[in-house]
Amino acid sequence: MQRTFALILAVFAIAAQAQTAPGGKVPVAGSCEGCEAVFQGLPATFAAPARIAPAGEPGEPLALSGVVTDRAGKPQAGVVVYAYHTDRTGIYPRDASLSGAAARHGRLRGWARTDDAGRYAFDTIRPAAYPGRSIPQHVHLHVIEPGRCTYYLGDVLFADDPLLTPALRERERNAPGGDGVVTPKGDAKGWTAARDIVLGLNVPEHAVCGGSSR
Repeated sequence: MQRTFALILAVFAIAAQAQTAPGGKVPVAGSCEGCEAVFQGLPATFAAPARIAPAGEPGEPLALSGVVTDRAGKPQAGVVVYAYHTDRTGIYPRDASLSGAAARHGRLRGWARTDDAGRYAFDTIRPAAYPGRSIPQHVHLHVIEPGRCTYYLGDVLFADDPLLTPALRERERNAPGGDGVVTPKGDAKGWTAARDIVLGLNVPEHAVCGGSSR
């Protein structure tokens, strides 16, 4: 209980530092490790598609996209999706300009904002698994709901990854924001994958994180 209370206080301390960040005033308690990183470098404008890995980054190209809805299935415009991942060797490559949580995320990070149909899209590379470990390839996702809060979503995991065990696949069915296991499709140009997001689904305290509940 003391640990949970301390975590809640830490989350709201982060919120106090993010008063100028759109949608970032009240992170969701208990689900937001490293959430301050989503505001470090947050762009004033958003490309469509957004980029995580720069053009020419070594690795297999990946186009990751999806639709963000509320729990009634209505597409949500103006939601910011933040993503970061490892490079083709399985590490988070350093960037000397980053500090704190953002430094831990590395330079392969980016932001996309949903359009009027709730769609977001990233161009990047397919990440590698951590070297020497059994954790599958994954893309970390956070979401910023304008005027409400920011919180961590379930990772994007790849159905063709041999490290994705049946137990992990089953656990991901109830991940924050919905099932994060995607079925990638590959061709000569690279990979495509779709990961839809349901705001607040399986996210503790979402109903009271700020603004009105959806």
